[in-house]
Amino acid sequence: MDGRRAVVGSVCFKHASDEIGRDQPAGFLCLPMRMMDDPVASQEDLDSKLQTRQARETGICPVREELFRQTFDEVIRQVTINCAERGLLLLRVRDEIRMRIAAYQTLYESCIAFGMRKALLSEQRKMEMEEAVNRLATENQDLERQVQELKELCEATEKKELERRTQVYKLDEKKHTDEVQSLTKSNAEFKKKLEDLLAPSQPVHKK
Repeated sequence: MDGRRAVVGSVCFKHASDEIGRDQPAGFLCLPMRMMDDPVASQEDLDSKLQTRQARETGICPVREELFRQTFDEVIRQVTINCAERGLLLLRVRDEIRMRIAAYQTLYESCIAFGMRKALLSEQRKMEMEEAVNRLATENQDLERQVQELKELCEATEKKELERRTQVYKLDEKKHTDEVQSLTKSNAEFKKKLEDLLAPSQPVHKK
């Protein structure tokens, strides 16, 4: 009997929430809980509490979790009153489930934190990449501008060089033409002088 009371006490000696949400000690075997002799009535009572406290049907809901925990504890209490061994077995099952849930919750929180760190890191790397892209785009525009300026400078230089060569060619051609004309004239004069020198002298007639 003492073992049974100890098992029931481990289940029932907890803090229960009243209708306005304040925590009150439940006491030992004096809980104002509804006796769960009628499973159908208990199911209706649980559904009513879920609806009254606006528990969510899916996802993580602390209200739904608390109501099901209280219901399961009451089931264990009822079973323990009739059979302490079954009550102990259900306690082990309950504790194992709670440990699993706590482990999953820790893993979930760790995954959320890891995902947040990864998201922040990705966002930071994205911003760095965007800054790098903008910087490279600016540098590319500057380089294109410099290339265009160099092209214009090369074209202007080639044009000036062509004009200079054309002008030099014209001057050289004029100079060459003048030299040819001068040499032709000098040659003609030398030729005439030479012909005059080589021409036979005519005899002088005496009167």
